[in-house]
Amino acid sequence: MFGYVRYDFPNLYVKDVMLYKALYCGLCKAIGSSCGQASRIGLSYDMTFFSALLHNMTGTDVEIEEQNCFEHAIRKRPIAKVDPLTEQLGALNTILVYYKLTDDISDGGTGRGKRIWFKRGFKKAKEKYPKLVQIVERYIREQAQVEKQWVASCDIAADPSARLFKFLADYFLGEKTSEKARGLFWALGKWIYLIDALDDLEKDVKAKNYNPFYAEYLVPVKKDLLDRYKPQIEFMFNNLFRIMRENLAGVTFYFNRDLTDNVILRGLPLETARVMKGEAPIKMSVKI
Repeated sequence: MFGYVRYDFPNLYVKDVMLYKALYCGLCKAIGSSCGQASRIGLSYDMTFFSALLHNMTGTDVEIEEQNCFEHAIRKRPIAKVDPLTEQLGALNTILVYYKLTDDISDGGTGRGKRIWFKRGFKKAKEKYPKLVQIVERYIREQAQVEKQWVASCDIAADPSARLFKFLADYFLGEKTSEKARGLFWALGKWIYLIDALDDLEKDVKAKNYNPFYAEYLVPVKKDLLDRYKPQIEFMFNNLFRIMRENLAGVTFYFNRDLTDNVILRGLPLETARVMKGEAPIKMSVKI
């Protein structure tokens, strides 16, 4: 689930590179503040993007100041100050990592040792933000039920994740939520689930775990799948990009939107193309 929401670096302004790095480090500190230091190892690019998006959509100004952290104890660097929104996103990051590792364990994976690092952080998140945990738990259960039924449809299989993100939009945006915001988050949630499933096709088939692409097309190898059904799969992803563009155009932003537009309009299609080609992920540097 994690690591697919990326920017397109060659078309990113320097100011937005600096903003992204500051948000990344600020989110890391927020995870420590809301869930404890051990949970910081679960920091993701995906939640950094949602930090940029939600700060802009809620009109919450990002304050950046020179700070130290445990990784940069000597030389200070620009870091976004922790605010209530970032703390909740840090908690969400920990909650999602915890459930992802729980899912890996149920699938026979080796996530049990890793999950120990997040157990205390998950408990803290549940104590501080019970409603947030309830929202995630509801759709995690629905997602598990769909997969247990071995649903032979990528579209139906991705729906619980899409609805989770739609409800997260309502949770974080509050009175500022809108149908366009819900539609944007719905499409983002569906894309994240499907791109992860496509990337994991062979691994899931080998482990005899559910994968929507295998359930629908009955082709166990990604190259063979795309040789036979590439137009259908491209259409599915392109339709999600169309929904994102249409809803993005109707969303109210309070600050400059170059960074989030770069991710949604350029980064996600590039990441989709990368996964379809079977190429290794492009390293995203957050070093200054």
